[in-house]
Amino acid sequence: MEEKPFPAWSWPVDQCLKEYQVKLEKGLSTYEVEKRRERYGLNELEKEKGKPLWRLVLEQFDDMLVKILLGAAFISFVLAYLHQDETGVSGFEAYVEPLVILLILVLNAIVGVWQESNAEKALEALKEMQGESAKVFRDGYLVPDLPARELVPGDIVELRVGDKVPADMRVATLKSSTLRVEQSSLTGESMPVTKSTDFLAVDDCELQAKENMVFAGTTIVNGSCICIVVNTGMCTEIGNIQKQIHDASLEESDTPLKKKLDEFGNRLTTAIGIVCLVVWAINYKYFLSWEVVDGWPSNVRFSFEKCTYYFKIAVALAVAAIPEGLPAVITTCLALGTKKMAQKNAIVRKLPSVETLGCTTVICSDKTGTLTTNQMSVSEFFTLGGKTTACRSFGVEGTTYDPKDGGIMDWNCYNMDANLLLMAEICAICNDAGVFCDGRLFKATGLPTEAALKVLVEKMGVPDNKARSKIRDAQIVSSYLIDRNTVKLGCCDWWMKRSKRVAALEFDRVRKSMGVIVREPNGSNRLLVKGAVESLLERSTYVQLADGSTVPIDESCRQLLLLRHLEMSSKGLRCLGLAYKDDLGELSGYYAETHPAHKKLLDPSCYSSIESDLVFVGVVGLRDPPREEVHKAVNDCRRAGIKIMVITGDNKSTAEAVCREIQLFSDGENLKGSSFTGKEFMALSSEQQIEILSKDGGKVFSRAEPRHKQDIVRMLKEMGEVVAMTGDGVNDAPALKLADIGIAMGITGTEVAKEASDMVLADDNFSTIVSAVAEGRSIYNNMKAFIRYMISSNIGEVISIFLTAALGIPECLIPVQLLWVNLVTDGPPATALGFNPADVDIMQKPPRKSNDALISSWVFFRYMVIGSYVGIATVGIFIVWYTQASFLGINLVSDGHTLVELSQLRNWGECSAWTNFTVSPFKAGNRLITFSDPCEYFTVGKVKAMTLSLSVLVAIEMFNSLNALSEDNSLIKMPPWRNPWLLVAMSVSFGLHSLILYVPFLADIFGIVPLSLNEWLLVILLSAPVILIDEVLKFVGRRRRQRTKLKAA
Repeated sequence: MEEKPFPAWSWPVDQCLKEYQVKLEKGLSTYEVEKRRERYGLNELEKEKGKPLWRLVLEQFDDMLVKILLGAAFISFVLAYLHQDETGVSGFEAYVEPLVILLILVLNAIVGVWQESNAEKALEALKEMQGESAKVFRDGYLVPDLPARELVPGDIVELRVGDKVPADMRVATLKSSTLRVEQSSLTGESMPVTKSTDFLAVDDCELQAKENMVFAGTTIVNGSCICIVVNTGMCTEIGNIQKQIHDASLEESDTPLKKKLDEFGNRLTTAIGIVCLVVWAINYKYFLSWEVVDGWPSNVRFSFEKCTYYFKIAVALAVAAIPEGLPAVITTCLALGTKKMAQKNAIVRKLPSVETLGCTTVICSDKTGTLTTNQMSVSEFFTLGGKTTACRSFGVEGTTYDPKDGGIMDWNCYNMDANLLLMAEICAICNDAGVFCDGRLFKATGLPTEAALKVLVEKMGVPDNKARSKIRDAQIVSSYLIDRNTVKLGCCDWWMKRSKRVAALEFDRVRKSMGVIVREPNGSNRLLVKGAVESLLERSTYVQLADGSTVPIDESCRQLLLLRHLEMSSKGLRCLGLAYKDDLGELSGYYAETHPAHKKLLDPSCYSSIESDLVFVGVVGLRDPPREEVHKAVNDCRRAGIKIMVITGDNKSTAEAVCREIQLFSDGENLKGSSFTGKEFMALSSEQQIEILSKDGGKVFSRAEPRHKQDIVRMLKEMGEVVAMTGDGVNDAPALKLADIGIAMGITGTEVAKEASDMVLADDNFSTIVSAVAEGRSIYNNMKAFIRYMISSNIGEVISIFLTAALGIPECLIPVQLLWVNLVTDGPPATALGFNPADVDIMQKPPRKSNDALISSWVFFRYMVIGSYVGIATVGIFIVWYTQASFLGINLVSDGHTLVELSQLRNWGECSAWTNFTVSPFKAGNRLITFSDPCEYFTVGKVKAMTLSLSVLVAIEMFNSLNALSEDNSLIKMPPWRNPWLLVAMSVSFGLHSLILYVPFLADIFGIVPLSLNEWLLVILLSAPVILIDEVLKFVGRRRRQRTKLKAA
């Protein structure tokens, strides 16, 4: 039985130390460490055993179409071998067919194995997130760099700024007044979280609420502490995520297209089996005969040779019925789709995802870093004007840490008043952050809020003209430097040189503020403070006006400031108050640690009294802003019938404010039934959950943990939705893996998220998903076009062989010719259909249902009609060559061949019994076809008739590819030049066909001969009507649909 983990967050520190039998000042003994390592193992994530290569290879053959092809290859091989034994002739030609089929299957398997072996890298990326070493107390000594993998529960670890947390730990004591941890990649919170040692009086609470715990893979951004290791390895939160990723990978289901093709494969198997059996049975009289004596069969005669011959015809029929080129064309089309998507900044990691995107019905999006930039920025600030009853507000543009991204609206830095100058000074100096550029992305060092304040100072500028032009010159020079990583914050540097910082009063949770003492240019000290607005207003006795004068703060002024603060907070802004103080008493002359008043700065309990009687300056509103393009993308999704659900780890009010801003919800909309925390939603019954998820309109789930995200995605999939999940953090990885299509952010996304995804957005742009969905829909339509085209061609081949067998004439197409048509001749046009331009209204239609038929009953009927014509034309030209001197005014006997009766052609197997039957030699190109036995006229002599049949088949299929340009539209409305690639492909296919006709070596392999100009004319005349037939059928189809619409109206 699995032991229940100790809930360290819900117990005081003393109780935790008792539970783990350890003392803070000594740590564990070496003996105790060894004992615990035996019990808990090393502090590392488990390496999942990959599938062995042989199993991966075998899995590639677990597909109905592939199994049919394997069977056809095996039978072809046996028949080729038997034929070689009978005739004593051995040659490469006999084995072409089975070898080509096997080559296709081997290539298919190689691609499949390569894709799968690349699929499970997400787990490796997780390991890189773990800390490599830690400062640990062992046997009473501090071990400065113990490998993190050697940690065990109960170890005492010291953490400082910049350290990566190596295991899940309970905070025991703080060594600084405050401790902040960046855990957005694990929980989705946009801000660093302040940690404490206080215990929580609940056994079960969400990850974000565990404020006395630090988690493996997160980073300390402020302060230092001593912690007790609680969980290691696979028992950590990051270990749980690894388990969830692994479980999600086991739940991966086939793509909608794969399901349809498998279904099609199963039906095809049944159909092929029945037709082959019927063809073989129809011809039983040729290899099995008997006499009936007294009601019982006697003198039964069986011809193995003839039986094998008709069995070969049945195999030829199987080869004709299987679209061998289909897997290759689908892969090519998907590969072309990935290329198109890459040009639109969507990098597809798994080919089938291209098509899955097209039928996406729900996009579940993370908020932080996906809908928003995950970069704090100031969006507005306000101060008092010329009197205490009036506020002035300034809007700030820009959503990133790039100082050149946007500016302050209606701003003029040349005449900044005293109040705004002081605001810039506080933002620049009461600040420990910095900004650097990592390639294309600007990032913060230190706290994101502080970095945003520094960027604001750069947008505000400086009052000194000389300094301003110097800063501008430095910015121009920096854009040409090789080292672009360092971002020069010229305005902040100017303020820091002007007012030297001499001491800092660290932030703490009681007073909720941070202060610095600076030496002003006039030699006096000044205290600059920033913190929570309510907290600063309580400690302020004065307020500064625009001209720099200070007036006592009265109740009406305080209420005015609080009201403006409330307005900003309701927009989802995080507000910071700014204040200062000039009268510092004994700290007025403070200059260094040797000053007598320094002891006051060492005691954090004195900070509140130092930061009293403040002068209030103004309020700055910050936020993690929505990406500019998201608003339009949300509307596009709405028009395309795609639901959007936001699932985030951030708090409820922030999530709702962002959703209103991107217009997922309207401003006054009541969010009851649309907004839940993860815990609230999971507490509902499954019927209520399904009802909520089924309703139209947006949804937002806040404070969601990784398992909540997974559960929501799983529920949606069970409801029949096709789910795309977007995310950037480690916490998103399990849901990305489970979704039908996981989409990771390319710039801000963690490696774990990228490796778990099917698609990566190179520009982190949410609207790229909408473009990718449109591309996916277009690709599906094109795939439908070439699947219809290939299947209609195959129906024609099946009918031609069926007619051959039913009429009892010699086979007019042999398996190797059918294989050539299916693979080579049909391949280029089918691939070119993948370039069909998308419909203009493709994103105005609702997503197709995943159970929509690939081929509707009407389309199937159409292709049965077309197929019947293909079969009749192919077999017809074969019969015409043997029996008619001319056809459609074209002379057919100029080559000197002998004409026979149709009855003779149908009973050619009895030729040896005919008397006075003679045939003349005839010319085929430069060859003279001669016969040692007249009966060879129906085997060796059918070479010209067979060439005509093959040429008619190829030509009809080329014309038929024009029919496939549009499922319903006439060629007048959708002319061939709308897709010039199709015309190129038709030329290539005709070129390849000419190659096998006119190159002697290839002509021998395929058993064909060159054709004359007259014969080519006949081929075209018999092939072209296929366009007219389909145009009539399309017209009937359009009329049917119009009538249906009128009835519905």
